[in-house]
Amino acid sequence: MKRQSIWQDDAHFPSFAPLDGDLSTDVLIIGGGMAGILCARMLASEGIDYALVEKETLCSGVTKNTTAKITLQHGLIYHKLMKRLGREQAQQYLTANQAALNLYKEWAESIDCDYQTLDNFVYSTCDRNILMQELAALNSLKVPAEYVRSLPLPIYTKGAIRVPAQAQFHPLKFAASICRGLNIFEHTRVLELAPNCIRTERGRIHARRIIVATHFPMLNKHGGYFMKLYQHRSYVLALNCDYPLDGMYVDENDKGMSFRRYGDYMLLGGGGHRTGKKGGSYPELHAFTSRHYPDANPVMEWAAQDCMSLDGIPYIGQYSGQTPDLYVTTGFNKWGMTGAMVGAMLLSGIITGKTPEWAEIFNPSRSMLTPQLLINASESAFNLITPVVPRCPHMGCALKYNPHEHSWDCPCHGSRFTEDGKLIDNPATGDLKEK
Repeated sequence: MKRQSIWQDDAHFPSFAPLDGDLSTDVLIIGGGMAGILCARMLASEGIDYALVEKETLCSGVTKNTTAKITLQHGLIYHKLMKRLGREQAQQYLTANQAALNLYKEWAESIDCDYQTLDNFVYSTCDRNILMQELAALNSLKVPAEYVRSLPLPIYTKGAIRVPAQAQFHPLKFAASICRGLNIFEHTRVLELAPNCIRTERGRIHARRIIVATHFPMLNKHGGYFMKLYQHRSYVLALNCDYPLDGMYVDENDKGMSFRRYGDYMLLGGGGHRTGKKGGSYPELHAFTSRHYPDANPVMEWAAQDCMSLDGIPYIGQYSGQTPDLYVTTGFNKWGMTGAMVGAMLLSGIITGKTPEWAEIFNPSRSMLTPQLLINASESAFNLITPVVPRCPHMGCALKYNPHEHSWDCPCHGSRFTEDGKLIDNPATGDLKEK
C-alpha cells in the first residue's frame, strides 16, 4: 500500500527555476500551496507586479494531503458564531465562504479537475439538539439547509444537517492548471524575513508588500501566531470498494470520521489528534475498515495537518498591527480549500484597493481571549520544561516520537521532522541540529 495521497498519482505540474540573484517586485508571496497559488493568479489577473517563492515544489506541503471538499458548512460553526459574535459577523463568514465556492465553480468550468457538485452533510453521533441549533442558524441566514435523519453510513448517528450544492474536486489537477504562466520560483527557501525584504540562499527580494502563505506563519516576532495556532493531524485511507455514497459526510466532532468518494475509491478520514499527542492514527482507520468495509481493499494512506485557530475562524489580513506591509493567510482549521480561496480573495482585494465587505471577521488582530489560548499556553509551557531531547528549533519544545509515521513531532506548534532530523512541516524553518 502506498503512503501518499491519491492526488499525487496523476497531477502534472510545470517546473519553475529557482531564483538566482536579486529581485524587486511590488508583491512577494511566500509559499506555493493552494493559498499562495490562488493569490498569485488573482494578482496576475489584476496586472499587479508580483512573484511567488516556494522552498520545494508547488503543492508539495499540506495541499497535497487535503480531502478536497469545498463547502461553506464548516462543521457546526454558524450557531456558535451567532451566539458569540452576532448575526452580522456570522453572515460575513457565510458570504465569504459562499463567494469562495462560487469562484471555484466558475474556474473549474474550464479546468479538468474532476469537479463535482454534491450535497454536504455534517452529522452527529450523540447530539441531535446541536444539529437543530445549527439548522436554525443556517436557515436564519437563508441557507437552504435541512435535517436528515437517515444516512448511508455504516455507523449510528443522530442525523445530519444537509447543505445542497457544495463541491469536491481534484486539488492538484486544479492547482497544476492555474499555476501555468505565473511568476514562480521553486526551490527558493526564505532564510530571513525583514521589512520589505527577504533573503534567500542566492540573493534578496525587495517587495513593497509581502504575503506569508506558508501554512503556519514563519515570523514569531509579530502577531503571536505561536500562541494563536496549534496543529492537528488527521488520517485518510483510500479504499477500493463499491460502497455507494451520494455526498460528502463529516462528523461534527474533530475526532470523528469523514467520508467521500473519488472515482472507484472511498476516502475514509479520521484518527485525528493534536500534532505531537497520541491519537487513533492509521490503526483506527484500518480497524474501522475491517469492521464496516470488510471487502474493501486499502490502496493508499496519508495524513493531513491543519492549522487550528483559537476561535475556529482563519487569520487573514495584516500580519500584525505593527507590520503595515506584511500580510498573512492561515488558520484554515480543517477547511483548507475554501479557506485558501477566501484568503486569496481578501488579500488580493486589499492590495488592489477592493477590500471585501466581509474582511473584518478574519482580522488577525482580533481578540485572543478564548479557552483555547490557555490550552495552547499550557501545552507550550509543559513541553518547554520537559527535560528530553530532541528539541524543536522553532521555539525549543520537546519533540515526541510518532511511531505510526516514524517522525519527531512538536506538540507545541506542530513542526515535524524525519527520524534523521530533516524538516517535514513548519513552523520550524530548518532541520534538527546534530546531538
